[in-house]
Amino acid sequence: MSNAEKISPTRINLLAKKQELKVAERGHKLLKDKRDGLMREFMTKVRDVKEVRSKANDLLVDAFKSYVSASAIMSPQSIDNAFAYGAPASSISVTERQVMSVSIPTFTVEEDTTRRRLPYGFLESYGNLDNAVQKFYKVYPTLVKLAELESAVERLAIEIERTRRRASALENIRIPVLKDTISLITMRLEEQNRDAVVGTMRVKALITAKEKEAALNANNA
Repeated sequence: MSNAEKISPTRINLLAKKQELKVAERGHKLLKDKRDGLMREFMTKVRDVKEVRSKANDLLVDAFKSYVSASAIMSPQSIDNAFAYGAPASSISVTERQVMSVSIPTFTVEEDTTRRRLPYGFLESYGNLDNAVQKFYKVYPTLVKLAELESAVERLAIEIERTRRRASALENIRIPVLKDTISLITMRLEEQNRDAVVGTMRVKALITAKEKEAALNANNA
């Protein structure tokens, strides 16, 4: 009972605390359900991150192989120019969707299709460099997708921890306090009822004794 709140042991307070306990227990269940749902979404995103990261790694390895081959037969200046002027104009739009009150971002790469053609001749740059540039272009959307997924994982992890703390506070602190308070008020009310019954019995006994005494005196008169 040491955790019980110090409030007046009245029936009104007892009813109020019982109602508060129902709300706390309902809230605790909702938080646990939310945490479980977030965990399922989190694990799905983690698996997606692993898959996309592996894909991005494979694409980068392949692109760097072509880049190394081109570097062996071309000057650094030619390679720098190819990458500097060959990149298509692009932008990233961001939209968000709500997953159990968590904003999950979606990144979309929007490219300028008018600049899809490489701005140099095949004979001038050699096939390996063409391949390297094109492969690096292709890995860009995959890296953007990876960033999107990692951002989602981070946000979900933060919300999972926040939800876990709230559920834990209800389960280990608030709900036990309410239960102790209800038990204490109930015990005090029962004591009051017993005292009231004992008091009533004493009054009745005194009245009965007075009546008997009065009757005895009347008979002796």
